[in-house]
Amino acid sequence: MSVMVLPAAMALEKLGKFDAVIDARSESEYAEDRLPGAINWPSLNDAERHEVGTVYKQVNPFEARKLGAGYTAANIARHVMRDIGDKPRDWQPLVYCWRGGQRSNSLALVLGQIGFRVNLLEGGYKAFRQAVLAALPALAQGLQYRVICGPTGSGKTRLLQALQAAGAQVLDLEDLASHRSSVLGLIPGQPQPTQKRFDTLVWEKLRSFDAARPVFVESESKKVGNLAVPDALMAAMRASPCLRLELSDDERVQLLLEDYAFFADDKDFFCKRLEALAELRGRAQVDAWQEQVRAGDVESVVRELLVKHYDPGYATSTLRNFGAFADAPVIAPGDRTPEAMARLAQELVV
Repeated sequence: MSVMVLPAAMALEKLGKFDAVIDARSESEYAEDRLPGAINWPSLNDAERHEVGTVYKQVNPFEARKLGAGYTAANIARHVMRDIGDKPRDWQPLVYCWRGGQRSNSLALVLGQIGFRVNLLEGGYKAFRQAVLAALPALAQGLQYRVICGPTGSGKTRLLQALQAAGAQVLDLEDLASHRSSVLGLIPGQPQPTQKRFDTLVWEKLRSFDAARPVFVESESKKVGNLAVPDALMAAMRASPCLRLELSDDERVQLLLEDYAFFADDKDFFCKRLEALAELRGRAQVDAWQEQVRAGDVESVVRELLVKHYDPGYATSTLRNFGAFADAPVIAPGDRTPEAMARLAQELVV
């Protein structure tokens, strides 16, 4: 048998060198968060895990282990029959479960007995999670950021995308969080990841950057939807140089109508999201906006949202949170088009 137990720090250093990263936990544990690039080979699926746990509590641990062993053996047999037929002798996977216990050990044992060189993550996902949280502060503070500031609709996300296409290093927190970072920022059909998953995605992105080159990022608040930006990253961003992105009000309105077209397409959804503003803007104002939306006048509502909700206090809030905003040079793409953003991105990358 060839099984090597690797401490979490060593496993993370070698992540890109394994032929596969195999998560032996159940499908819901895998969905909550996982190692980068991991595939899911459950030793126990959700239903089986629940059943074994119930027997453990209501009968005794011995009966639970017998039941679990049967399920695990059958599941591992299916994985072996389905997934390793094309694997060469020198195939080297990394295997883990929640704490590096029976679920991953059982799978590693079988794969090792076949003759593969199996790496087992010591401490499992729990150790990985601890390593990620421990590494995030130094990773975040070791990079140089260029913070793109600008009022809602000024094109910050479009500029980030253009910068990415131009070869710049970009940290798009809204993309990682599946949310557009405002009270109306929920994206239909795209649930946000868990906080653990978001942390892992941020960690994975940060560790991919070259510390000698700047990282462009948007001036986010501490939360993107329901997810918290890691404290160390937030502190580093707030202490970094800023760029002030400006676009005319007419262009901002049209940009929002394009980027939030689902609001115009689904007026009921838009009206439901506007409910979130009732406490801030008053019942009468929200009722008026909803009436306009139902009448098809979405553009007027978008313009009023900018004037009455988003823009008031923007500069004060940004200056309070991003100290370098006061001295930020103005960057202006001229219009909202991809071509204009691409030209501006090229200027910034140079």
